[in-house]
Amino acid sequence: MARLLQAPPKFHPSEWDIAARMQCASTESLKSRSERMTAESQRLLAEVEKTTQKTQSDVNKKLEQRLEEIKFWKQELSNKHEEVVNETELLLTFKTRLEKSLQSCKEPLVIAQKCLLNRQRRVGIDLVRDEVEQELVKEVEILQGVIALLGRMLEQTDEQIRLNRSAKYNLEMDLKDKFTALMIDDYCSSLTNNTPDTRYTDNALRIEGKFVSPEDWIDFSNINVEKADKQRNNSLALRVLIDGILSQTANDICKQCEMVNAAFRKRVKEVKDAKHKLETLLAMVMDEIASQEKNIAALKQAIADKEGPVKVAQTRLEARNHRPNMELCYDTVESRLRSEVEEIKRNIQRLKDALAEAETELKALSRQQLSLEEEIQVKENTLYIDEVLCMQMRESTVCSPESHFLLKFY
Repeated sequence: MARLLQAPPKFHPSEWDIAARMQCASTESLKSRSERMTAESQRLLAEVEKTTQKTQSDVNKKLEQRLEEIKFWKQELSNKHEEVVNETELLLTFKTRLEKSLQSCKEPLVIAQKCLLNRQRRVGIDLVRDEVEQELVKEVEILQGVIALLGRMLEQTDEQIRLNRSAKYNLEMDLKDKFTALMIDDYCSSLTNNTPDTRYTDNALRIEGKFVSPEDWIDFSNINVEKADKQRNNSLALRVLIDGILSQTANDICKQCEMVNAAFRKRVKEVKDAKHKLETLLAMVMDEIASQEKNIAALKQAIADKEGPVKVAQTRLEARNHRPNMELCYDTVESRLRSEVEEIKRNIQRLKDALAEAETELKALSRQQLSLEEEIQVKENTLYIDEVLCMQMRESTVCSPESHFLLKFY
């Protein structure tokens, strides 16, 4: 208890002095370190601020460059998209022309086939494979060839339209992505250190999806542009081809149509001339028949007229046969009567022979009349088929200069 109440030990003045100097040295050391740390911190702050500002400025510059690059490619894609859309619209109008031309070819083909079918109804000698039939067959072949060609061109046009739309779709998808990227980078470019909605993001450095290289990014859009250019050029070449085919086929069909019509006109003239000659011959035969009928009537009358002289001569001979005795003389009267009877008989036989020949000629003339009338009917039937059924049907729809079925689409 007494020990506890002892006073604390006292230090020597030298110890106090040493302790004071040590506190001073320690304080000076701490102050020096603190000053160095403060100076280093100030330097670090300045360096970090400078680096941060420089980096952010560089990022801002890169963002501006990126925005310009995206805008450039977006404009390129937009231009190509507009070109493909316009080209597709033009190609669609050509498709419409092809469809109308194809549909318009079917009517002339039906008409040509009807003409061939109608001309099968010609009869007799007029059922001939003439120039008209040859030209009609050629016209049918040309029209069938044109229909097949236009059908193939329509298939190619549909395929090219599909390819154009595929290129357009690729451009639209690329444009959509470019628009989204442009909006995002434009938003990023607008951000500053004082923007209120900036925030910490834990997964900012996490890679979302698969990154592509800038080269691949450029190549992707460049490929879309090149594909669009290729399809547009193909579409343009196809339109030129379609235009040439439509023009050439229209000229070929119109030319062949005129060839057929010229052959029809020539044939109708030939048939009309032949019919006119037959009618002239028929008139001659009719005149001759009338003349021959008069001749037959005259011959029959002449034969009838000889009955009187025959009866008189025979009655005289019969009466003179009753002369008595020596009066039954073969005198000149008897001789002349007998010769008269024989002469009249010969003349009657000659008249009958002439009558038989005249009747034979009349029958021949009648047969010729019937033949000519039948042949005239044949010609009339041919003229009705060629001039009425065929030519009028053709003139109503085919190869008229003001409404040609193909040329009207130009």
